[in-house]
Amino acid sequence: MPYPEQINLPFNFSFIRDSFEPRHPSDREPADKGFWAIIQGNNVVLAQENGTLSLPEGDLPEWLAPHAAPLCIGLWHGRPVRTFAVSTKLAIEPPLVSEPFNANEQRLDFPTMTLAGLAKQILHWELQSHHCSRCGAAMERIPGTWGKRCIGCTAEHYPHIHPCAIVLVRHGDQVLLTRKSEWPPGRYSLVAGFLDFGESLEECAIREVREETGVEIENVRYVGSQNWPFPAQLMAGFVADYAGGDVQVDLNELEDARWFPVDALPLLPPKRSIARHIIDTFAQ
Repeated sequence: MPYPEQINLPFNFSFIRDSFEPRHPSDREPADKGFWAIIQGNNVVLAQENGTLSLPEGDLPEWLAPHAAPLCIGLWHGRPVRTFAVSTKLAIEPPLVSEPFNANEQRLDFPTMTLAGLAKQILHWELQSHHCSRCGAAMERIPGTWGKRCIGCTAEHYPHIHPCAIVLVRHGDQVLLTRKSEWPPGRYSLVAGFLDFGESLEECAIREVREETGVEIENVRYVGSQNWPFPAQLMAGFVADYAGGDVQVDLNELEDARWFPVDALPLLPPKRSIARHIIDTFAQ
């Protein structure tokens, strides 16, 4: 298999590269009006017109005005994009709607979803970086970056991205899929988990499959990655071959795990996810 470059997935910067110019907080604030990436929990506030969803533009209604200065995160089609968060208790009034990032019905186009996801990830970093994790003192911005420097101990901190391995396991004409209880009824996906101390990503994939399903795997091959801003993960995708063991479900992590024939797969994750991309591309 040739070395792949699977970068054009939703939430990856390449999806908006041609239309978006990123900016840092130390850059000069644009004076003109533009777009709003307004985050409400795991939702994004959007303008709805004739069934089409888009980022709000121009002046905001008084009930939605930000309580603190919004962040300009870049230029979208040459116009500034500013972001801020609102309470999950705020009632969103028409013609605006609060659309879940993980909606079962995919109504949001991928570029808008990617830009809103970037805003969500930035706001999460801003929320988590008020104080130094080493000494507890306040932090100040490092110009030209999203990093921050402690004004007490001078430690530098940069956005925390958490790597995860996600893996499709194949065994003849079957694939190993798992299910969590909080997912929509009947939906299955791939084994996935966070990197542990001292592990490579391939070792993480092997361990997660073993721990969650009791199955041993081999021939682990990288197939691509996806930024996953919920809140700040990097999903490294792999495919692997079955090497032994019977399925034994870790009920602390999963509701079910089983082998499915590739021509009789269950309900799968939406196409916005790398899990679905890997299944669609490599299950056969």
